[in-house]
Amino acid sequence: MPDRKLYLKFVDNDVTGIITLYWDNAPETCKALWGALEKPIRWPATHAMFSGPEIMMGLPEENRNFDPTKLPPENQTVLPDPGELLWFYQPKNFFKIDPTEFWEIGLFYAAGGRTFGPTGWIPCTYFGRMTENLEGIAAQCRLIRTEGAKVVEIGRLS
Repeated sequence: MPDRKLYLKFVDNDVTGIITLYWDNAPETCKALWGALEKPIRWPATHAMFSGPEIMMGLPEENRNFDPTKLPPENQTVLPDPGELLWFYQPKNFFKIDPTEFWEIGLFYAAGGRTFGPTGWIPCTYFGRMTENLEGIAAQCRLIRTEGAKVVEIGRLS
């Protein structure tokens, strides 16, 4: 399945990056997210508060076609490389400061990232890496810090 890739696009500025999935190291997560992205999603990406150079996107309810509690920990770290994408499921009442459920896809766009949150270090599953146009995507990610959320589309590369 190495030929199955995703794209991430900043909709308003038409900037796209290509994501190579970690099928060998995170097969169950790749399979779940590949299935969830049968229809592309659009989500207002926000900048992380605790993690450094990371943008965060949710998975809309209509794309939630798998049980996130059944995914095993795969390819986990707290120190991602630039371009890596994470999967993180936040069940209801997980964080004291945010009791909502959240299905997160995150992109680390530069060095110095870490998965550190309000409860401390949080190992996350890394399911892919942006292998084309990380530089262009990173420039858009940096704008979120000063301009606010930007709509991102994620889908299967056809």
